[in-house]
Amino acid sequence: MKLWVVRHAKPLLPSGVCYGSTDVRAEDQATQQAAENLAAVLPHGLTVRSSTLQRCEHLSTYLCRLRPDLILKTDPRITEMHFGAWEGRPWADIPKTEIDTWTADFAHHHPGGGESVQAFTQRVQAALADELQSGAHEAVWITHAGVARALRLIAQGIPLPTHANQWPREAPAFGQWEVVEFNPPAPPNT
Repeated sequence: MKLWVVRHAKPLLPSGVCYGSTDVRAEDQATQQAAENLAAVLPHGLTVRSSTLQRCEHLSTYLCRLRPDLILKTDPRITEMHFGAWEGRPWADIPKTEIDTWTADFAHHHPGGGESVQAFTQRVQAALADELQSGAHEAVWITHAGVARALRLIAQGIPLPTHANQWPREAPAFGQWEVVEFNPPAPPNT
């Protein structure tokens, strides 16, 4: 399966803020431009699965207005990781000791009392498993940088990063996308 992984436009927040699953809008003009760019290249009739956060929902809504052939579904499993008490705080203000505690137990620690990387990647994997079982050859996810990074690891055969240095640094830029290939599950032996 070919999965178009689209990142929302730049959120209306200062740079350097931990916003994870905070439901914040993205810039309208940038969102519209991203929708226009994506509408010009997507194949006909794909399912568009969108995060339920408004920065993704607005992009998916603009996109589907431009391309009524696309089928829109929302999915809370592809929202960004929740960082608990860190949400809305500048990363520079989060004590280094708290970040070090997280990176020492990267998969299982709950940064800011929020969601662990393990719980986050498991919900992304569950959404991906449903997508692969749908039988579609291509689909679109309008989502977040963390989800894009998790998908990149899953495609490389790493379902759960155990060390922080395994987490990809790169993700699509705001309003951009990448295409990731996944193999559907093998049919059961009968």
